[in-house]
Amino acid sequence: MTSEVNRQTEQHVQAVRDSLEAADREFASGDHLQGAEKLWGAASHAVMAVAQQRGLSFGSHRALKEAVQRPAEDTGDRALIGGFGIAEKFHANFYHDFMEDYQLDADRPVIREFVMRMMALMP
Repeated sequence: MTSEVNRQTEQHVQAVRDSLEAADREFASGDHLQGAEKLWGAASHAVMAVAQQRGLSFGSHRALKEAVQRPAEDTGDRALIGGFGIAEKFHANFYHDFMEDYQLDADRPVIREFVMRMMALMP
């Protein structure tokens, strides 16, 4: 991997860390919309880091979905696809505020697990 790819990958990894911390702060302060968007940010940057490393495209929402599909197929980990789908739901919730508190509480750990599974794909 070139040093530029390494640098860009590390920026995405740092964005994952920062977004997870920010999500915790937002949810703790009661701002579930910002918390949801920060979890989406963590999930999308985790995908970008893996995609960057594997030479996959990630410049559009469709490309992000495909960048999840490939490692899910390669590893047989179909939970990656479901985790990304829940992250997408949180992203939509930021704009439309349709999720109930129980959904937010139940699905937040799923996104964190998705992020950890994606990050585990990194060497």
